[in-house]
Amino acid sequence: MFAHCTDPDTLTRVWWLTCYLTTGVHFSFYYSFFKVIGILAVTAPVALAFGFGGAMAARSQIAPVSWFGKGYISVVRGVPDIAFFLFFVIALDQGFEWMRHQALCPDWTDPIRQGNDFLVCPQAKLPLGTAPQTVHQLYAFALAVITFAIVFGAFAANVLFGAMRAVPKAQLETAEAYGMSPRQTFWRILVPQMWVFALPGLSNLWQVLIKATPLLFLLGIEDVVYWARELGGTKTPQFTAYPHGDLRMWYFLALLLFYLFMTWGSEKILARIMARLTRGQATSGGEAQRKGAAT
Repeated sequence: MFAHCTDPDTLTRVWWLTCYLTTGVHFSFYYSFFKVIGILAVTAPVALAFGFGGAMAARSQIAPVSWFGKGYISVVRGVPDIAFFLFFVIALDQGFEWMRHQALCPDWTDPIRQGNDFLVCPQAKLPLGTAPQTVHQLYAFALAVITFAIVFGAFAANVLFGAMRAVPKAQLETAEAYGMSPRQTFWRILVPQMWVFALPGLSNLWQVLIKATPLLFLLGIEDVVYWARELGGTKTPQFTAYPHGDLRMWYFLALLLFYLFMTWGSEKILARIMARLTRGQATSGGEAQRKGAAT
């Protein structure tokens, strides 16, 4: 905070705004933007790993494994995202605490389920009551990443499964004719080729993932939506040295511009990646590049 901010009542509108936007609580708001970017950076590869595993399971020759992969894709895609987000956070939290309870408190005799309450021994709580606030935040962040990965991994699995089936069968048969094993054919022929077909769907999924990050607010994480609502709401002199009316419209306008910039930048980057991958490929994108080079 600047030195001239000691007495907010004497400030003009411009200086008042300068002081107001540099309070400590506003830096928490600014930090929450990096929190959103961080969860995207972590969740995207984890969800892609879930999706790749689901796609491999769905195309497995072992029936139970194939049923599991296809079931995972169908179930998650058929349920609203918000229901899964709210369910998995509670289920994962209680599941982790139950496993810790079984390992750390084997002599515990009271039932864990007591009516609607889920009660484990104090040592099994996650995080521990004595843990610093940073640990609580990291734990909530980890639960959010796993939940996002499970949900969006199913969509990625559906995209990758379709991309694997789109690879020309003749290329796989040629690899087998040259003596490649099924494992070699999969990793050297199928996987490199499938990304060309998968990228358009994965690009759309990335955009959806960006727009889904406000669901962090429902998971108890102090994200941009939380701070926009808290800071933008009407404040009185009893709560802050900078009382103001309802500013939520301006805060949510800032979020709108932030997400528009994120999606616009993503489109530019993904378009470059797509152009590079389709170069020389027998796809519509590769054909368009060949025609453009010929004219």
